[in-house]
Amino acid sequence: MPHSAPSFTPVEWVDPEAAFLHLFADARDAFWLDAGTGAATGWSWMGAGRLDPCSRPANRDAAASGPAPGEPGPFRGGWVGWRTYEGESAWLRVDALLAFDHATRRVYAVGDPLLAARVAEAPTPEEVDPARRRGTASARVGPDRYAELIEACRDRIRDGDAYQLCLTTRFSVPGAVDALPVFRRLRRASPAHHAGFVRIGEVTLVSASPERFLEVRGGTVHTHPIKGTRPRSDDPARDEALAEDLRTDAKERAENVMIVDLMRNDLSRVCEPSTVGVERLLEVETYPHVHQLVSEVSGRLLPGTTVGDLLDATFPAGSMTGAPKESAMQILAGLERAPRGLYAGAFGWIGDDGAADLAMVIRSVVVLPDAAHVGAGGGITWRSVAASEVAEVGIKARAPLAALGAEVPPGW
Repeated sequence: MPHSAPSFTPVEWVDPEAAFLHLFADARDAFWLDAGTGAATGWSWMGAGRLDPCSRPANRDAAASGPAPGEPGPFRGGWVGWRTYEGESAWLRVDALLAFDHATRRVYAVGDPLLAARVAEAPTPEEVDPARRRGTASARVGPDRYAELIEACRDRIRDGDAYQLCLTTRFSVPGAVDALPVFRRLRRASPAHHAGFVRIGEVTLVSASPERFLEVRGGTVHTHPIKGTRPRSDDPARDEALAEDLRTDAKERAENVMIVDLMRNDLSRVCEPSTVGVERLLEVETYPHVHQLVSEVSGRLLPGTTVGDLLDATFPAGSMTGAPKESAMQILAGLERAPRGLYAGAFGWIGDDGAADLAMVIRSVVVLPDAAHVGAGGGITWRSVAASEVAEVGIKARAPLAALGAEVPPGW
């Protein structure tokens, strides 16, 4: 479906947090896709939207995506939303937004020139209040049971049914929660290049995701699987040792390479022959609370490939299933015995031109009217040690729970 070119109005730099609080904090359906506090590169986007059951972001031609000459930024209108692990989607139609170019320190009002005048009036925000203490979160399973499930995963791997399984669980905090202060706390404690606040109806996603799932630009797709985690240390020498241990650990490297191979296979279904390749392999990326082992796989999309075709070929992400994917998903469904929902899904934007940028829903809080949930998990291989895997789950859940004012249960 053709779409008209949006208008762009440049504005002097305004702090994204100030802009969102001033313009969109009270909107029923709103989003803030955040490059992180103090970001020196990348883009942030924010605005409000509407649920439109007649719009079809999945029908966009991803193989032909690309900005028109002179248009600032890769996202110039389209949809913002999410897809759950089980495949349900919710997308806001976005006709007007603010785009923040962190490299040039410029802001653009896209689609609605009035936004330019309004954002310029944004006052400096007050500091966010500390989280009200909510005690210890409840866990879907305890650490002992999770350790038993790890052994069950290893049994299936030994039997040849899979060679990696991403086993997850969930922590919950009851009661009503104001999601926006939770996001403001989380982005300070755990700045990430693909963080986000997306509110659609009565569900709000608060995320400090470090994992970019799918980036589509100029007809090329990139995916950035993360497998392998170590905690940070306040001691610089110890911290560097932890990063080096992650970089050289045979189990972690094998786990990452398994998912790289899986993603190569997924992308080969929708990419031109001989164009799927590995651009980065086994690189350590460092975040406030963890070191992560990251790779990057890319390919050139076949002509006529839609965003929906790409999602069908790659979803759910292999980093959240294990391999082989179909077998892993069946095994995990039997072991976890509960839906993952938004956790382990993806969120972000899909442009009118077929470009897209979607992040994994990890290191996140899903806020519902009566509770908030934090999912966490890890990849299990034959070499996995139960105690280490249990500890990794606690490391991943700690920062999102702290933003809620809750603590990880004992044993994690």
